[in-house]
Amino acid sequence: MTQQKITDDLDVLLNVLPPDIQAALHQANRADQLLEVVMDLGRAPEARFTDSETILREREIDQDDLDQVVGRIGVFTSDNRAGIERTLHRISCIRNRQGRIVGLTMRVGRAVYGVIDILQDIIESGQSILLLGQPGVGKTTLLREAARVLGSQKRVIIVDTSNEIGGDGDIPHPAIGRARRMQVAQPALQHEVMIEAVENHMPQIIIIDEIGRELEAAAARTIAERGVQLIGTAHGNSLENLLLNPTLSDLVGGIESVTLSDEEARRRGTQKSVLERKAPPTFDVLVEIQDRQRVAVHHDVGKAVDNFLRGRELRAEIRHRDEAGAIHRETPPARPAAERDGRAQRVAASAPELLSEIDDMPESDPAAPTRPLALQRIYSYGVGLGKLRTSAQRMGVPAQFVDDLRRADVMVTLKSYYRKRPQPVVEAEERRLPVYVLRSNTLIQMESFLADLFGVSDGLGDTLDIAMRETQDAIRRVLTGAQSVDLSPQPSSVRRQQHQAVRTANLISHSHGRDPYRHVRILRE
Repeated sequence: MTQQKITDDLDVLLNVLPPDIQAALHQANRADQLLEVVMDLGRAPEARFTDSETILREREIDQDDLDQVVGRIGVFTSDNRAGIERTLHRISCIRNRQGRIVGLTMRVGRAVYGVIDILQDIIESGQSILLLGQPGVGKTTLLREAARVLGSQKRVIIVDTSNEIGGDGDIPHPAIGRARRMQVAQPALQHEVMIEAVENHMPQIIIIDEIGRELEAAAARTIAERGVQLIGTAHGNSLENLLLNPTLSDLVGGIESVTLSDEEARRRGTQKSVLERKAPPTFDVLVEIQDRQRVAVHHDVGKAVDNFLRGRELRAEIRHRDEAGAIHRETPPARPAAERDGRAQRVAASAPELLSEIDDMPESDPAAPTRPLALQRIYSYGVGLGKLRTSAQRMGVPAQFVDDLRRADVMVTLKSYYRKRPQPVVEAEERRLPVYVLRSNTLIQMESFLADLFGVSDGLGDTLDIAMRETQDAIRRVLTGAQSVDLSPQPSSVRRQQHQAVRTANLISHSHGRDPYRHVRILRE
């Protein structure tokens, strides 16, 4: 067990604030829980803590308040970020159309020593590691501590695009130890600095925060192929999210459709056209950071991707830290083979095994069918099999998922695949099998397909419930990398509820089209 030590230099950040806001923060006496201070022109200043938000004064922020803070901070770079020298605090600004600053977000940066103990054996193994997690879950904190620990043993270079790892100023924060830090003049040039680090400074380990562009993914692969250990982060919840992100899927090998020979197809017991991993993964290990005290570890990324594409169960090692600081490890037990293969099972809707992606969704309570439903053997092509199984479980329908088209009663695929007319689609139509085409890989689309197939549409709940579950699923997709997501057409009363949910998630939404096809589109800010 490692004793954690937290350093935040909070007084330095508070000193740039107006005196009355400083006094309000001191009075709140919650310094250890403070995440950020928000100052927007014409609005009351606000403090955001780990569990709540607090108004710091009734008087609205005026231009003098903003000018006072900006004057104490220094210059904002092209990405509208600034910092305080030799601290980890990050100050971001919002500008109006004329370029004048009208809002500030002051995020508290903390160095947490000892936090890497939950992953220390992996980072010291020499394997390349990718950390996934939503914003604010602690990815950068883990990177910083990994740099400090590894820097005492090996040559470590940090590519610090936003100065969040090593802090602002030319001299990096002591929290990175002996690791060296390269700053990036413009975020768009991060990939060039990554390559420069390898060519000029002979690192054994490169640490990168927020890989988010295709050029950065390509640079990461180039670095890995030169034998340098990589430790990086990306936004996303899970391996599945990453595979469905066309920009970043190359980090774990990517996906392509291949046609097998007759002999190989017979050996595998599959159709001739299958989805395969395109290349070896850039990263050896993938860590899903579920919260600050709990992670899920995929020790073999290549094997995990292959299992996902073949519809097999993904079994990650779960590690969590208890209140006493002790680390516990566990691997979820394998489900029965019959359940994994979709053979002759009907799971009660009252006790489904939900995927982690939908843990936070409103629970549905489908009405039980009044008559026995006939077993349907479903052949899935390009549709997320894990989500499809979960939808069938939630609805309580007797679906059996097969990997041989000749045994199937129906086929389900995506619109993007159907348009290309791959061999399985052609073969299914030649066999006169019903082919269901989904617009996207979403739960709402899958449930609608299953409802239509089994004739249980009345048990799916009212329109609003279905629409809001679709909205929550779309919000997660945008937060984890999608540029935009179009929802199904809805009446105006439902669209208002959808817009409200999107605003709550700090995203943007617009209505498009004309009734009865008018729908909501969710966008990044």
